[in-house]
Amino acid sequence: MSLLRTHELVVIGGGPAGLSAAIYATRAGLTPIVIESGSFGGQISTTDEVDNYPGLDNVGGVELGERMRAHAERLGTEFSYDAIKSIELDAGTATFRLQGEESYEASAVVYAAGASPRKAGFVGENAYLGRGVSYCATCDGMFYRGKQVFVVGGGNTACEEATYLARLAEKVTLLVRKDHLRAMSSLANSVLENPKIEVRYLTSIVELRGREGAVTSLPDTIVLSVGEAGATPHIEELSFAPGSFGVFVAVGREPRSELVSDLVDLDADGYVLTNDSMETRTPGLFCAGDVRTKPLRQVVTAASDGAIAAVSAATYLSRL
Repeated sequence: MSLLRTHELVVIGGGPAGLSAAIYATRAGLTPIVIESGSFGGQISTTDEVDNYPGLDNVGGVELGERMRAHAERLGTEFSYDAIKSIELDAGTATFRLQGEESYEASAVVYAAGASPRKAGFVGENAYLGRGVSYCATCDGMFYRGKQVFVVGGGNTACEEATYLARLAEKVTLLVRKDHLRAMSSLANSVLENPKIEVRYLTSIVELRGREGAVTSLPDTIVLSVGEAGATPHIEELSFAPGSFGVFVAVGREPRSELVSDLVDLDADGYVLTNDSMETRTPGLFCAGDVRTKPLRQVVTAASDGAIAAVSAATYLSRL
């Protein structure tokens, strides 16, 4: 049976929101613990370059995440590498059960678990995951150096992925389901002006195919649904040598809100609803970062959320 460890504040998630919360919590005199099941830095650790964080232009995503973690650690934050299994409330105290050996108890919680990549839904997406399908260009782009790649999506992330992959791949084809790009103008322009990127509108992937019955095979055929104004979409099949092309899916994120779904209010897409103080409907539970409803999801807004959540948590604890 695991030992129950008691903390004033538990922060779930080691991305910019969670690390910012830890920094502000320690500065407020608290002793938080940050629990993260993956890599500290969250989504920015998969970003090659961050050029919109004030004062740190063109900093690597891994470097920025490490700087934030080191800052929190220097101020006295404790860290745990584990995954939350369940969250229970007992008379106003949040008790956290981890998938590992330890259990934690805290009077206040900052939930900053972030979001996961959303799947495109084409046939073969799951079957070829890691063998032709990826959700992270900076993680897997090197495997497609000199090859052809397809990027699915038309928003900011898709344009960023396409621009990054253009440095490595022979050709990048951006498949956009709508008839326009939804990305901010600077990102859209960088894609449209790049000679190595082709943008195909009204186009989506129907299926990826490889050798029938070969579980470990690589895809060799991509089946596209191609639309035309005023006409029924037609099917187009493109064939390649196995392993000579890849598909990068960038169609948005799914909030990791399932652990708190019974304790908070959610919007139609599953994001947590909070007030401006990052408070939820459960006293003592605060949410910050990409897991909550907000108009802009960037490193700077996640850090801002975390700072506000920590200060709100400190105020809440002072009144107990």
